[in-house]
Amino acid sequence: MDTLIVDQSTLKTKQHFKILDGLRGIAAIAVVIFHFMEFATPDYEDNFIAHSYLAVDFFFCLSGFVMAYAYDNRVASMGVLRFIQARLIRLHPLVLIGSVLGLITFIFDPFSQLYQVYGLGNTLLMFLSSSLLVPYPLVHERYFNLFHLNPPTWSLFWEYMANIFYVFVLYKISNKLLWALSIVAALLLGYQAYQTTNLAVGWGGENFFGGAARIFYSFLAGILVYRSQWIIKSRIGFIGMCILLAAVFMVPFSDKLNWIIDLLTAVFYFPLLVALGAGAVLHARYDKICRFLGDISYPLYMIHYPFLWIFLSYVETEKPPMQNMVIIIILSLFLLLGLAYLIMIFLDQPIRKYLTARIRRSS
Repeated sequence: MDTLIVDQSTLKTKQHFKILDGLRGIAAIAVVIFHFMEFATPDYEDNFIAHSYLAVDFFFCLSGFVMAYAYDNRVASMGVLRFIQARLIRLHPLVLIGSVLGLITFIFDPFSQLYQVYGLGNTLLMFLSSSLLVPYPLVHERYFNLFHLNPPTWSLFWEYMANIFYVFVLYKISNKLLWALSIVAALLLGYQAYQTTNLAVGWGGENFFGGAARIFYSFLAGILVYRSQWIIKSRIGFIGMCILLAAVFMVPFSDKLNWIIDLLTAVFYFPLLVALGAGAVLHARYDKICRFLGDISYPLYMIHYPFLWIFLSYVETEKPPMQNMVIIIILSLFLLLGLAYLIMIFLDQPIRKYLTARIRRSS
């Protein structure tokens, strides 16, 4: 999920793509709504935002763009260790915070007995798995997620893999080789989409390697957008870009055509959106909105799902009517936005500030 997330020393000396920040926030909100709707209406054909799982491919593409933008000219001088430290400081506090929330909600879920089923030992192993990003698919009753306590952590696992590959290999390679790798990655992604009929893969024990196919292409595509300078100047603006992004999430789900829709979206549409977003003009009135959405996106993404498990337990136990679930979803979205903001202000940012200061002192 890490996209326009770089260390502050980089931001002081480089342009900041504020519209891309805003789009990242819109995509994160779409993911939250999508996850609620998965439990409210399990049939994707009845889900008005059924393609929001593709937000992860958008995140991966943004991540490749920003990695190249922020670090291509700096990795050699800063070194591998400093790069890894910077990424861990930026990403891992919320990995740990999300794991703690997942542990608490798993143990104290008032509508579920899963903690009694799996016991203290397995629960602690799941907590260590989520905290250390070591896949441990265990809970078959809940879709066999790689990280049951906080399922979205699966994309952070692949994000870490991409960052490691970037610092050891990708930042050094020529554009010709990057193109060749991207073509190979697109073919693998196409095979994955065809085999599974869609790209909602990578999150579970039964579709683990689908995550590799998704980030392999989208991360490389993002790097290509930056290195090829495909920054398209336009007056589309923030609202126009939001419409272009949201529209793809709301494309109706179709079993027969879905693999083609997903593939074309990931291979062509999202790199185009990144290029457009990087060059679009931001009106001053939307500056604070984009900043807020960009800031809140990663905390929201990393803390929302533990509470989704409680929602699912409630739905399974109480079987509420749709109108009740709609009210709960709307209220929960605003509460999660508020909680994500508080966690960002009082936990994530202070922890990162403290760790950054310690690293600087030790250097």
